[in-house]
Parts: sequence; structure tokens; C-alpha cells
Amino acid sequence: MPLQNERPLIEMAGVNKWFGENHVLRDINTTVARGEVVVVIGPSGSGKSTLCRSINRLETIQEGQIFIDGELLPEEGSGLAKLRSDVGMVFQSFNLFAHKSVLENVALAPVKVRKVPRKDAEKRAMELLKRVGVEAHAHKMPAQLSGGQQQRVAIARSLAMNPKLILLDEPTSALDPEMINEVLDVMVELAKEGMTMVVVTHEMGFARKAADRVIFMDEGAIVEEAPPEEFFTNPQSARAKDFLSKILTN
Repeated sequence: MPLQNERPLIEMAGVNKWFGENHVLRDINTTVARGEVVVVIGPSGSGKSTLCRSINRLETIQEGQIFIDGELLPEEGSGLAKLRSDVGMVFQSFNLFAHKSVLENVALAPVKVRKVPRKDAEKRAMELLKRVGVEAHAHKMPAQLSGGQQQRVAIARSLAMNPKLILLDEPTSALDPEMINEVLDVMVELAKEGMTMVVVTHEMGFARKAADRVIFMDEGAIVEEAPPEEFFTNPQSARAKDFLSKILTN
């Protein structure tokens, strides 16, 4: 559970973003506490992924401020690179290096960025691969793995940097249905261990099981946020009620 009486790990204040004329983030004001798992849901095109990607400035914002662990997120340069190294990111398309083995994929960033000796980085990488259940595939290339296995490698890779938080942008949406649970199980375990996570997902079961708070977005704005039980059983806005009536009956 999130720790109380501390400055939030993520703070977003007055964040706005446009793609041309399209106002994709509208006056976003929210925080994420240490150890909190926040799940962001909403219809397609509501700004969920843009919100997630703006937290480590993979998407630039035009207005507002974002703080990570009390530090203002720089726009560019070495300060941004350092802050990014403390933020794990898991994408829907895995983004593994196709020409490197699974083990090399996980060990690479600690060696290059943190200057960890290769032997130590590979030992830690094997521990993480075991943790996500793919240690038997350490010396294979990513293309030899299923989508679910590749996504678990991607999670191990993000953990290898000992991040302060992990952003997961629709991590199961590119997977076949039978592979989704193997990735969600890893995420549930991370949540139990106290990893701070912001998760954009369509998996309502995960939101109910692992989230401390659900953020519901529509048309670029946060419409409401609440603990999952409260949100799913008693949504306050007409928009959320409509959204839930469509997805929970299908």
C-alpha cells in the first residue's frame, strides 16, 4: 500500500498537451504515492497512453509541470536521461533488441547506464528472469519466444535498473488471450511487493485485483478517480457509468 506522509513519487500539475489542434491532455492534476498501483482506464483515444508516456517525457507537454521524486522533469539533456533511468517502461510491443539474447537484453542497461560490471549484471539478470518465469530461455533470441514470454522479459529488463517506478502502457494488448494472464500474474506479484506502478490497461480484472486507485479518462481529461471497488460498483460520472455498462456486460 502507498506510504503516507511523504511527498508523492509522481506529481502532475496543470498538464496540457496538444497534437496540432487535438487537445489530448486537459488540465491533468494528479499524484502517485510511493508503493501505489494506479490503473488508468477509459475509451480508446481518451489520452491514457499519452498520460503514461508524458510521465518520463516520451511525449512532451506544452503546459504544466511533472515532478518525479520531488524533481521537476527536465525537458532534455543529462538530467532527463538520469530521471528516465529511474523510471522503468514497458510497452505493448515489447521493444526488445532483436539481435541480442534474452539475457543480454536484461543486462545491457545496467552495464551501459549504471556501469555495473557485466558479470554482476548478468547474475542479476538471471535472478530477474527466474522471477518472471523465463530463466530457461535466457540464451534464446527474442524471436524464439512467445509474446507473453517476450513481455515478461521486457518487465525483467525494466526491473534490472532498480527503478523507482514502472510505467506499463497497455502491456497485454498485443498478446493472444491465453498469454495475457502470464503477464498479468507477474504484474500482480510486483504490486504485492510494493512496486510503484502506473498501468494503462483494458484488463478490468487486473484493475480490481491489483490497483490501489483507478483513474478514468475521457477526451483527455481525468473524469474521476477512486479505489477500484468504489469505482466499479459505484461510478460517479455518467461517462464512467456508460463506459462500464459497455465493457462489463460484454
